Amino acid sequence: MLGYPSDWALVDVETSGFRPSEHRILSIALMAINADGRVTGQFSSLLNPGCDPGPVHVHGLTRERLVGSPSFEQVGPQVAALLHGRVMVAHNARFDYDFLAHEFARAGLNLPVDQRLCTLALNRRLSPPTPNMRLGTLAAHYGVVQTKAHDAVDDTRVLAGVLHGSLTAAARLGLSLPLVPCPPRQTAVRPRPPAGSRKIPCAYRNPGRLAAGGPLVQGMKVAITGDTRTPRTDLTAKATATGLNMMSTVSRHTSALVANDPDLPTAKAERATAEGIPIIDEPTFLRLLQDVRPGTPHKAAPPQDRPTTPPAHHVTLPVKGLTGRRVLVLGGSHDQAAATRVRVTELGGSAAVNLSGSVTDVVVLPGGDTDRRMSRVHSLGLPVHDENWLRTLSTSPPPGGIRVEPKQPAIPVLPRGGAIDLVTSHTIPWTVAATWAHQTTCEIDVVAFALDADEQVSCDDDFVFYGATETPDGTITLSADGPAEQSIIIDTASLSPAVHRVVIAAAIDGTTTFGAVGAIEITIGSEAPLAQATLDAGTTERTMLLAEIYRRGPSWRLRAIGQGYDHALADLARNYGVDITD
Repeated sequence: MLGYPSDWALVDVETSGFRPSEHRILSIALMAINADGRVTGQFSSLLNPGCDPGPVHVHGLTRERLVGSPSFEQVGPQVAALLHGRVMVAHNARFDYDFLAHEFARAGLNLPVDQRLCTLALNRRLSPPTPNMRLGTLAAHYGVVQTKAHDAVDDTRVLAGVLHGSLTAAARLGLSLPLVPCPPRQTAVRPRPPAGSRKIPCAYRNPGRLAAGGPLVQGMKVAITGDTRTPRTDLTAKATATGLNMMSTVSRHTSALVANDPDLPTAKAERATAEGIPIIDEPTFLRLLQDVRPGTPHKAAPPQDRPTTPPAHHVTLPVKGLTGRRVLVLGGSHDQAAATRVRVTELGGSAAVNLSGSVTDVVVLPGGDTDRRMSRVHSLGLPVHDENWLRTLSTSPPPGGIRVEPKQPAIPVLPRGGAIDLVTSHTIPWTVAATWAHQTTCEIDVVAFALDADEQVSCDDDFVFYGATETPDGTITLSADGPAEQSIIIDTASLSPAVHRVVIAAAIDGTTTFGAVGAIEITIGSEAPLAQATLDAGTTERTMLLAEIYRRGPSWRLRAIGQGYDHALADLARNYGVDITD
């Protein structure tokens, strides 16, 4: 297997749904391959999950077909034997791994996987000339015949061919593999509360602050501090039932604070006093709860009112000096490299942060000739230029407005602050993938915040990070695809109407700054890339806002941000209303 000294366990599962905590595996196939490329073991089986099989039109596994099949508990030991001591491989490996982890936990078994490799993440790193990264598309690119999509056995055979082709391409480029340690890191900024104590999302918009003497209005944000005569959980449940938005923190958007002792030296009371937020005692609050006035519900636009935006890859782009080219910048100071990448974008090209199969040109700044990738650049025969080359190219289209339709779909490149409409006519979740230099030694975490109209989380569960990788409703998910690539998956079609904006950020664990990390590349897409941006504004910052997906009338847009802060992730989370305990 081309010098990668690993034994591999290739896995594919068909499932009754998309949420591992709720849905079950219906079919599983595994193939063990050693470092020499020989198949050393295979296993496949239909499984009887004891539940509705879900989307039969996708996988074809009806309840009747599954009757008589073993349960996962019965085949678990055989699955474990093939996984043990091998790198688990799958296409979108986080999905398969999470389903296996839940099935092994239900069976009371240990999942023997120390590392996993995602062929989707590997091919994002390789960047082959394909219109999308679906398994069937990559199979065609690598010369593998797919005979039956969504069949676990055939998908595993196809996966073996895609893995071999991907490893061949990675060896040619001299790339390391995006191996992910399993299980993921367990430490967290804050713990997730038990499922039974999670906050119920409020269905009403925030009407503002409580007026002197009342009344309370549905949607008001209310926090409680200090001791209460009524048990805190009962008081919160009673208020939530009336339509109030009970919060765990105080911000400038808080409508009222309940405190029997307003002089109590708590952080909530101090913030409320500083912000001029009304403070009422518990008896007054209970009295006002008896007559809570109707509020304004959050409303999603009806489907027929949602405009359909053509996919961005159908857009023809004006010809500029670097239209359709991808440029890797090596060497130079941080400011020089950042300015050069900005120039590449101005010229219509895309700025790469790593060597991949899509790189067409390399610009070498002072010191770049010593970069370890230069030998690989020369062996690949890539054109190498100095910084003067960019000055000779034009940022304007030729006279007459000539336009071209590239052979491969042209992906729009967003400048910092640039935005693009998202297609609202489909229901496939959007993926915002972030990638940085593979040789980066510090640990970077990608996170997401689901914000309401007040730019605050409605509850702590609206903060997705490495310790809580999914919102309770499954509409926002974090995927760790490798040591230098992470993704946020957002199901905009199913987001709560209360969510107006999803902010995606990156944070560095420790004292390293983004000036040392360099550029971060983000790509937005669903089945195919829609747009990309290279954000290179970091200097002393430890936290960086990468992008936001936000409502624009009845539709959604994505904006590339690239704004950094010197403070840590916990401070950013507090700014958005997350209750962080020091």
